[in-house]
Amino acid sequence: MHEGKTNYIAGEWQAARTGETFESVNPAYIEEVLGVYARSRREDVEAAVAAAAKAFPSWRHTPAPKRGAILFRMGQLLERDKEHLARQMVAEMGKVLVEARGDVQEAIDMAYYIAAFGRLPNGSTVPSEREDIYCMAQRVPVGVVGLITPWNFPIAIPSWKMFSALLAGNTIVFKPAEDTPGLGVAFVELLIEAGIPEGVVNIVTGLGPEAGAALVEAPGVATISFTGSTEVGRKIAGRCGELMKRVSCELGGKNAIVVLDDANLELALKGALWSAFGTAGQRCTAASRLIVQRNVMAKFRDELVDRTKALRMGAGADPEAQIGPVVNRTQLERIHSYVEIGRAEGAKPLTGGRILDEGDYAAGCFYAPTILDEVTLGMRVAQEEIFGPVTGLIEVNGLDEALAAANNSQYGLSLSLYTRDVNRAFRAIQELDAGIVYINLPTSGAEIQLPFGGVKNTGNGHREAGWMAMDYCTEWKSVYVNYADTAELVRAQIDT
Repeated sequence: MHEGKTNYIAGEWQAARTGETFESVNPAYIEEVLGVYARSRREDVEAAVAAAAKAFPSWRHTPAPKRGAILFRMGQLLERDKEHLARQMVAEMGKVLVEARGDVQEAIDMAYYIAAFGRLPNGSTVPSEREDIYCMAQRVPVGVVGLITPWNFPIAIPSWKMFSALLAGNTIVFKPAEDTPGLGVAFVELLIEAGIPEGVVNIVTGLGPEAGAALVEAPGVATISFTGSTEVGRKIAGRCGELMKRVSCELGGKNAIVVLDDANLELALKGALWSAFGTAGQRCTAASRLIVQRNVMAKFRDELVDRTKALRMGAGADPEAQIGPVVNRTQLERIHSYVEIGRAEGAKPLTGGRILDEGDYAAGCFYAPTILDEVTLGMRVAQEEIFGPVTGLIEVNGLDEALAAANNSQYGLSLSLYTRDVNRAFRAIQELDAGIVYINLPTSGAEIQLPFGGVKNTGNGHREAGWMAMDYCTEWKSVYVNYADTAELVRAQIDT
């Protein structure tokens, strides 16, 4: 551990210019300090941007297969250290161990997937309307890319953003979430071991309003990629628009599972339980709305309540725990405030609805898994992202009403529908207004070879992962080559 020297700039681990630090704590035992990190400000960010800008010309001219080879090596190192990183994640942000391993596995998969792009086509050739003219378009890197990542997927999400940007030939300034700085540092340490040249990847640890805001403002940054709340993302996108910077925002969600009367209820129950309460509901794809057809609601509700009550909570390191703590006290109180709002609006908690502060739970940030019944579409708990282990039951009469209810949201990330009817399934695929649609699957479970992202207030149109992964951090350059050895002026779109 670098103990305060956690900024990696131009190949050197450094303290913040001011000497200020902040602590990372274990959300299961908040008195346990896991590490001390540099509290970076504008001067630190500007130094990191300068280092990245200096490294850019050499890195962009490094052959793409060689850039890909470093990412492939990174995948091997992530595999080697998977268990260590997963256990560090359990301590730093609270996920149960099986989920933390999955987080690291996503980064492993992404490293190998993006590494292969180093030997794939980097553009297109097209025929010209003129004789002896060669036409092509190719991707080119934008320069310095600023990454601002969240705490809920502290290894996976940096890999989605960083690997594609590096493969494309960009250099990086990385600001990890202040709740998970240790994992950000560990990620960069592995990249150094993998052979990333000095200055190509730089990390500045610190707080969002300080280091994150400075990264958005830094003149040398060409592109910002941000994952976080819609409120913050809107401000970042607006500021980047003023500064004429490219910006990719992956923001909030208010995802729903629709359960129709012909669904396999056992499958739907398992999907709902995982989507609502996995990672203590702290996923942008979490299902905080369960839209159920009236004639199966009673059976679905009773069984879901029983299964929710049986969930085991505890520190993520506990092999018996199925749900860990939420990330911090502020988030704990925010979740509870939403449950209280739901009560005031007329929703009825069937289980949970409280902060767990007795026994072993008193040392951490634990919230009881909560099901709200009799939720209606106009309630705030049906419209606003809670980001905790809280879900609401909404009753509907049929397919049309169910689809309309699912689409009744300012967000559009992930929607799911359970049915055995192929006609209903394909109708849902067509009508559900979301970037990701699942049939007979939970709302969480995206794979890295498909684009990830949403519509409406979930983002600004960019996608991560999949074959579109480099769109946010590259420009297209069109090239025309005249290979005719004549003195004639060759003009396009001119009548002869």
